[in-house]
Amino acid sequence: MDNPWSDFLQNILIPFGGLTAEDVMISLPLWKSRTIAKGDFYNKQNIVCQDLGIVVRGIFRIYYYDPATDEEKNLFFFSENQFIVSFRSFLAQYPCVYYIEALEDAEVLFISYQELQLLYQKHKSWERFGRMLAEYFFHSSQARAEELLFFSHEKRYQDLLNQHPNIIQRVASFHIASYLGIKNQSLSRIKKRIQDNIQSKNP
Repeated sequence: MDNPWSDFLQNILIPFGGLTAEDVMISLPLWKSRTIAKGDFYNKQNIVCQDLGIVVRGIFRIYYYDPATDEEKNLFFFSENQFIVSFRSFLAQYPCVYYIEALEDAEVLFISYQELQLLYQKHKSWERFGRMLAEYFFHSSQARAEELLFFSHEKRYQDLLNQHPNIIQRVASFHIASYLGIKNQSLSRIKKRIQDNIQSKNP
């Protein structure tokens, strides 16, 4: 009997990691499906992240809770067909400093740290995948740091829309404002400026 996730995994893993269909087939028994209700967590602060996931449906935020200020600061969003993990915690098997929360009812396909390590040990192609995964998350974290340091709020907002085109319809404005490091009122002004620019170019 065919595995129902075979096509989904091939469509994600082959372009990303240079794996073959045979490589993906080897891993099929190791992947499991998990549904996560809106408001529940993929992983929590102070808990070791044990699984590498791929979002099948839904959208998540990764955020840091600061007990000193009682504030939540959004750092990343994950949506369909993207890897979902607290990578530093996963890689080092060290307690995570973030929460990963579902903002919609969601489904994730995941593989455990231990089983992924076995794939790395037994198959060179999967070992290469692991290196590319590390490079991907290093690039993502570096790009996020540079974005916060060097880019305007408007540029950050436009980049977010490129990464998650329908996020405005799916995520509350205050979550997006937190991700951009601004207040809701500033986000409203950015939206208005962009809309005004669009209208001026298309009278």
